[in-house]
Amino acid sequence: MSSALPLAKLDQLVARHAEIEAALAHGAEGDEYVRLGREFADLSPVVEQVQALKGAERDLEGARELLADAASDPEMKALAESEVERLEARIEELTHEVRLALLPKDAMDERGVILEVRAGTGGDEAALFAGDLYRMYSRYAAEHGWSVEVLSESEGTMGGYKEIVAALHGRGAYARLKFESGVHRVQRVPETESGGRIHTSAATVAVLPEAEDVDVDINEADLRIDVFRAQGAGGQHVNKTESAVRITHLPTNTVVMVQDERSQHRNKARAMALLRSRLLDEERTRAAAGRAAERKGQVGSGDRSERIRTYNFPQGRVTDHRINLTLYKLEEVMAGTALDEIINALLTEHHAALLAAADEA
Repeated sequence: MSSALPLAKLDQLVARHAEIEAALAHGAEGDEYVRLGREFADLSPVVEQVQALKGAERDLEGARELLADAASDPEMKALAESEVERLEARIEELTHEVRLALLPKDAMDERGVILEVRAGTGGDEAALFAGDLYRMYSRYAAEHGWSVEVLSESEGTMGGYKEIVAALHGRGAYARLKFESGVHRVQRVPETESGGRIHTSAATVAVLPEAEDVDVDINEADLRIDVFRAQGAGGQHVNKTESAVRITHLPTNTVVMVQDERSQHRNKARAMALLRSRLLDEERTRAAAGRAAERKGQVGSGDRSERIRTYNFPQGRVTDHRINLTLYKLEEVMAGTALDEIINALLTEHHAALLAAADEA
């Protein structure tokens, strides 16, 4: 097997995979069964790749023996030579895949996300753009089979949103969307612009991993909970029922508000979920800032004040400034169908940085 791989570690993973498989087949129950099932699912992809790599190496050895056999006729040697070339390329590809599978995983990657989109500079046009971004992510979520749940929203005077917060529920949502945090800039001619001049405005996106109860310990005594009447256009409950909930976490002065449901109880539950995600994100941000080695593996700085992408409508292009990628697929990106092309490029860059850091170590 390739010398670029930690062979002893791979043997341990394969042995552990077989051990768990036997335990699942012979009596593991309840919480233990669930725990082992998750570990088995995590190990299976890398074990399958290791087995495929070993199989390709065996095939390569056979093809080389055939090529070196003086008794082989020219036609068989030509076939063996072609097979050696194909298998060498396949082994290189599988070795790279195994190295990627061995990289440290972000414990939050499999989680859903809390998506926050806020209008920035640009007035009404910024609010309209914030609405466009939210629709882009909603469509992208639908493409991946994730559900979308609006937690709070504040509409712009001309449409769009001053702010919208939503939960995107789906396995692996955070892994796909975590590099979307930052300032998104738009260049286009507003509908209200009679002179045809291009305006520039911006919106800020924040992507937080969904927090579980065990992630953050919240003391009820540290909370101030206010209820008030929901505001904005809508049904008859507006301004009549005190269903909206605002929670302030006093030690950090973190404030969350949810008013989307008529039920005060449901709004409080949603607000607590949002608060946990905000506090978890703050904790993770502090920890990441103190780890220089981890920063090498990040795309950009992770700072939400960083301008990460420009959407130029007159030219039909989208540019991600962190990786100098430009796509002339603006409509498809905004529809959520081509957003994966940008996200995949960001992930490739991220993995390359992690591999480089691992090689240095």
